[in-house]
Amino acid sequence: MSLVEHLTELRTRLLWSVLAFLIAFFACYGLAQHIYDFLVQPLADIMHEVGGSQRMIYTALTEAFFTYVKVAAFGAAIITFPIIATQIWLFIAPGLYKHEKKALLPFLLASPVLFLMGASLVYYMVMPLAWRFLLGFQTTGAETVLPIELEAKVGEYLGLVMKLILAFGLCFQMPVALTLMARVGMLTSKTLSAARKYAIVGVFVLAAVVTPPDIISQVGLAVPLILLYEGSIWSCRLVEKRRAERNGEDDDLDDLDDDDDGPDDDGPTGGPKGGPKGGADGGSSRRNPAPEATGAAGSAAPASAPTSASPARSDTRSGPGPEAEADQGDEGDEDDGPPDTDFNTGR
Repeated sequence: MSLVEHLTELRTRLLWSVLAFLIAFFACYGLAQHIYDFLVQPLADIMHEVGGSQRMIYTALTEAFFTYVKVAAFGAAIITFPIIATQIWLFIAPGLYKHEKKALLPFLLASPVLFLMGASLVYYMVMPLAWRFLLGFQTTGAETVLPIELEAKVGEYLGLVMKLILAFGLCFQMPVALTLMARVGMLTSKTLSAARKYAIVGVFVLAAVVTPPDIISQVGLAVPLILLYEGSIWSCRLVEKRRAERNGEDDDLDDLDDDDDGPDDDGPTGGPKGGPKGGADGGSSRRNPAPEATGAAGSAAPASAPTSASPARSDTRSGPGPEAEADQGDEGDEDDGPPDTDFNTGR
């Protein structure tokens, strides 16, 4: 496939992905109010429990509109992720070997599942705990000079929720990324085990960056990531075990190929049929004698017997010259060819 054909294929996959996103975007914009109600439900439940203003506000004239646009885009991205991943797979799959396709396909199926697991964790467990902790700083007029109540803005709340969902969903892709790196040989389970203490520190730093500045959401992200890291080590060990088993099977096949029970097609002395070791057209059908059969004189003779097409030397020379030795070698040949012809006498 040429470069132009690759670019044409890429354009086709991008067009399908954009079309799917636009369709999902307009569908989600029609349901933006319901999606926003779903996202704000944890905060509403905690506000109803601990008290407060129990309302959302917006301070910019266009804030509510762009909030619905963000909600629609967020919903469309979540819905069309499997479609976009499928288009990416259809683009790269023709360039992969069969074993590479088998290696990547399970991870493509596991990626959206892990993303949903991360999003569900933050929505049903982390967000209620974090909102209850943060709303605990509200006070009444009896506790402070002026009451402290939350007046949440719709845009800020939506940005926080989207950030948490995306952070948990993407961080839950860690086992997929580490296992793929182990399959291609970029790292090993021993490397991950040796770097465990550094990984724990890095996980807590990452959790502090992508989550709100409260201990509940940070720990709620860090602890699952540490568990996923340990699961990645186990997954890498499984990959290495399977690779070792495949290498063992390949070694067994090589041993069977080198067995002495039959001719080795790859060896220099055991070629295919008609080779020096025999076979259907083996050594008995060769017209050239072995060096041992010709003797000392025949060892200096040419490999094939002279024919009538090859001019012969005259017999008038006396003494055992090179031609006489060649004639002696011809007499010892198993294949009695036509007698030498003297071109001077015609006999």
